Amino acid sequence: MGRRWSTLALVAASVVVLTGCTSDPLADQFREGSGKNYIAGDGTITEYALESRGDPIEFSGETVEGESYDSADAAGRVQVVNFWYAGCAPCRVEAPILQEVHEGVDPDDVSFVGVNVRDQAANAASFEQSYGITYPSILDVESGEAQLAFAGPVPPAAVPTTIVLDREGRVAARVLGQLKDASILESIIDDLLAEQA
Repeated sequence: MGRRWSTLALVAASVVVLTGCTSDPLADQFREGSGKNYIAGDGTITEYALESRGDPIEFSGETVEGESYDSADAAGRVQVVNFWYAGCAPCRVEAPILQEVHEGVDPDDVSFVGVNVRDQAANAASFEQSYGITYPSILDVESGEAQLAFAGPVPPAAVPTTIVLDREGRVAARVLGQLKDASILESIIDDLLAEQA
């Protein structure tokens, strides 16, 4: 009798674990084997209250143009960090939205940087030219250092992912997946500028 209950308990536990796994949309995309070569988030927006933002994130790297980028140079500004690569369809859709918001902000208050997770400089430069991207992007495919800097608090688990840092460099918001509309990012930026004005 005891053995029978143990078996039933094991089966029930397995069902609960498997059910939990199947409810994760990112895991589902990984398992589906569609060959699209990226896992797209669903556009979920997470905002973090002031008291739960943790430590400032610091990252650096070489840009597509071969220059050095250091997040410390954007200290005191809200920072928008977008993880992308050229072959990612949602990245292509959101690129003009990001550029639109970038053009509409005061560069003394808000800084934009991309983190390219897959491409070499030529492919990334071609993407930037095609979509009129004027803010810098770090090439992170070799070292992964910029991605690693975000791995603890809010890993960019899907591409694209946009993370917004407050003026102190702490994670204040994350859009997991394609940014659907400029007003979403504008609202996040406006809120952060207002809270520390």
